[in-house]
Amino acid sequence: MRKKWIVGNWKMHGNLASNRALIEGIRARLPEPAESVGMVVCPAFPYVFQLDELLNETGIALGAQNASDHLQGAYTGETSPLMLKELGCKYVIIGHSERRYHQHENDGLMGRKSLAAIDAGLVPIICVGETAEERDAGRTQEVLARQLDAAFGYIRTAHDKIIIAYEPRWAIGTGIAATPEIVQTEHAFLRQRIAQRDAAFAADLPILYGGGLKAANAKTLFSMPDVDGGLIGSAALNAEEFVGIYKAAVALSAGDKA
Repeated sequence: MRKKWIVGNWKMHGNLASNRALIEGIRARLPEPAESVGMVVCPAFPYVFQLDELLNETGIALGAQNASDHLQGAYTGETSPLMLKELGCKYVIIGHSERRYHQHENDGLMGRKSLAAIDAGLVPIICVGETAEERDAGRTQEVLARQLDAAFGYIRTAHDKIIIAYEPRWAIGTGIAATPEIVQTEHAFLRQRIAQRDAAFAADLPILYGGGLKAANAKTLFSMPDVDGGLIGSAALNAEEFVGIYKAAVALSAGDKA
């Protein structure tokens, strides 16, 4: 059985006091994460060092929200994945829809960033997803295939460790979640597309869902056969919601399908 993952993307939220309160709230509700479900939190860059200390010996892993496609050099304002690794990060979100929209990041850059993260010893959480216009035009799987192919132009399936996150851009920050049927259809497509390159790699690959995910719908979405957890946005800033989502994944991993 593939391990499930719950990843909290804090986006550009937080401060020293609220970060501490949020982690304390999570730990109060979840003294120790389960072996069967991984938990990752991804704060804004200035708080990575603080979170490394707060998460010490908690069983919760640290991630970042972005990284450069270069390991070092004259790239003012960029952050090397090697720096993130040194500060305690184990994971990094790559190609999030908000960076595609606001920073105009493209598929090729996503692939290069993924490779740089892997070379630095991080696990990239590679985001793919379509816009509302692309879905309405019936181009969802064309877009997903293009994005995956760009990433796998750099990734070596024989030994590279990655996570994929399907985040339909029309469900990010809108309060709208895709139906379980839509989510399963696109997750299955992603896995099948990757299986064309490496069937064993695809079978073991965690594919997360992101977009309108909350405690109330987590169990239904996570019960889909190709959904291996979630990339959580706003709900990750609420300890009760975030732990509720996590516990839904734990229940399913324990065999509770009700």
